[in-house]
Amino acid sequence: MCLIGSLGDVSVTSRRRTTIRNCIKCCLFDHSRRKQQHSRCFHHSPHQVQVSFKSVTMISFSFLRLILLFCLVSSSFSSSSSPPSNSTAANQTLRPQEELRKLKLIRQELQKINKPAVKTIQSSDGDTIDCVSTHHQPAFDHPLLQGHKPMDPPEIPKGNSKDDNESYEDSQLWSLSGESCPEGTIPIRRTTEQDMLRASSIRRFGRKIRSVRRDSTSNGHEHAVGYVIGKQYYGAKASINVWSPRVTSQYEFSLSQIWVIAGSFTHDLNTIEAGWQISPELYGDTYPRFFTYWTSDAYRTTGCYNLLCSGFVQTNRRIAIGAAISPRSSYKGGQFDISLLIWKDPKHGHWWLQFGSGALVGYWPASLFTHLRQHGSMVQFGGEIVNTRPGGSHTLTQMGSGHFSGEGFGKASYFRNLQMVDWDNTLIPVSNLKILADHPNCYDIRGGTNRVWGNYFYYGGPGKNPRCP
Repeated sequence: MCLIGSLGDVSVTSRRRTTIRNCIKCCLFDHSRRKQQHSRCFHHSPHQVQVSFKSVTMISFSFLRLILLFCLVSSSFSSSSSPPSNSTAANQTLRPQEELRKLKLIRQELQKINKPAVKTIQSSDGDTIDCVSTHHQPAFDHPLLQGHKPMDPPEIPKGNSKDDNESYEDSQLWSLSGESCPEGTIPIRRTTEQDMLRASSIRRFGRKIRSVRRDSTSNGHEHAVGYVIGKQYYGAKASINVWSPRVTSQYEFSLSQIWVIAGSFTHDLNTIEAGWQISPELYGDTYPRFFTYWTSDAYRTTGCYNLLCSGFVQTNRRIAIGAAISPRSSYKGGQFDISLLIWKDPKHGHWWLQFGSGALVGYWPASLFTHLRQHGSMVQFGGEIVNTRPGGSHTLTQMGSGHFSGEGFGKASYFRNLQMVDWDNTLIPVSNLKILADHPNCYDIRGGTNRVWGNYFYYGGPGKNPRCP
């Protein structure tokens, strides 16, 4: 407004320098005392302030830029300090209060999740990995686990073979820096304010949508899975092909995992889950990441992903749950998979997780569960996506490699060497495997058996296509 007042008339005046000087004073005065306006700046008539274009051009460009800067800043502060209407004033009052309340809640949650670090490692993908004392990890905040110490390694299931071609230490991006966590600590991916701000709800941060069923089309969850049911299951093992499928919405995900399940799908479902997932909402990117999950009440109030709540006890200092997996498979190119084994320790009853060739990640204490304190009644292997139906049509989010099962090796994603743990803590081949794709025109599944891969299946798909509108 100052610049307009001083240059509003382009006729000649001998007071141009005085006018410009007063304008600068006005702008400075208005910047420091925003609710007052200098009369020499805002109340000149065209006859009182007349500056010729020729005279103005004599002023250096740098001097004019200085004037403009002061005036723009002054104008901005003046407009922001002018009294708004009642409704606007109310909104402006409420919004800062609401934002402050939200920020306070986020910081309180971050204090619970992020524990003091003995050492910090920066990953090439942008993650910060904190090396946290094993005894200070989030698990021991759980009322049932307070005062506990990590358990000693359990008895490994009989018949558990190691894959000599797999090295878990080279399977995560953060570890490629050559840095590692010291003895007595575990690596935890640091949760940030940005992570929590992406969440649809602070209260539900790190949790799945409630009432998810294996065979349900509700909540937008779609599956292509192999499963066994009807017996007592004490664990499961499989090698899972890792890809980077396209996920087209922040609130969608694509994952491939093993589920160990007990209870009903309505209110008392117990699940233990592990695999890889892409979740822009949870991680802020589209890297495939190693993850875990658990619930004891059908995803209502218990459980979470990774270490975002108390429960899972981590014992490994070289594997970070929630960290990006590397390398990944490529279409018609190299194939990469990870081996996961979940089993119930026959001595103490806890459910342990192994990643790769014999690396124990940690365990879910038996006390977290109701039905899974005894055994599982169902095991699933396969893929899951969330479909938010953008624009009223099926999502383009991919499952697995993004290609249908019929394309086979090097093109479709797979699970191989499917095994179960029986009552005698022995790994045995899966029998009576059933397959299910609840939207087969969008994502499908095809099983088989051979000498090298044992029980296996290909699965996945592109999502929206001419047969899946």
